[in-house]
Amino acid sequence: MTSRIAFVDSGTADARSAFEALVARYGNRPPAEAEVIVALGGDGFMLHTLHDTQALDVPVYGMNRGTVGFLMNAYVPEDLPDRLAEAQEEVINPLRMRACTMDGREETGLAINEVSLLRQGPQAARLRISVDGKVRLDELVCDGALVCTPAGSTAYNYSAHGPILPIGSDVLALTAVAAFRPRRWRGALLPKSALVRFDVLNPAKRPVMADADGRSVRDVVWVEVRSDPAIRHRILFDPGHGLSERLLREQFV
Repeated sequence: MTSRIAFVDSGTADARSAFEALVARYGNRPPAEAEVIVALGGDGFMLHTLHDTQALDVPVYGMNRGTVGFLMNAYVPEDLPDRLAEAQEEVINPLRMRACTMDGREETGLAINEVSLLRQGPQAARLRISVDGKVRLDELVCDGALVCTPAGSTAYNYSAHGPILPIGSDVLALTAVAAFRPRRWRGALLPKSALVRFDVLNPAKRPVMADADGRSVRDVVWVEVRSDPAIRHRILFDPGHGLSERLLREQFV
């Protein structure tokens, strides 16, 4: 049975109400002293919590007080310590982004879901794509492109008609957003170890921004993306409702 629980909430009315009820029932510990962190909110807050606590090596159990809740468990306040003890753990490695801007600044970011490049203005972006130092696509004319993890494959990637990736598949998805040329190019599956580089062609006329889970960098000239195996995000799910099951279920709705 888990007794040292840290509760955190997104600040919405539903999340704050749940936080107060659960703390009154089970107590509350600082995250650094806890055996498990319980995040109350939606998927966005879950990503925020994972980023904030990545140095602690403490698993995070989400309870849905938001909307979609793909990364969350159902909100059931009863018997929480027993449910936490029985929960199944999934381990996710984030993507690390390096981006260089037109004025020569280098910016970095981490993404549990995806790193995306998006046009900033009315004209389509023009991108050259290299994988492990070899140019694979001389020019992609598009609204954008993204690299996603298996955990993020049902988010923006899926909306852009990218593939759903099973957890543990050790692959990344490279997906175009509204590709104009090559018109039939729908992306690629890459080894998890791959280094993906995007070079922005004519960035002054066709400016592009890069985003890593909400960490945005404008006016980029190149962006590199790769998985970071040194960082491990531990996520807990109720038995039978883990990410593998959710990813499989998403493909039959």
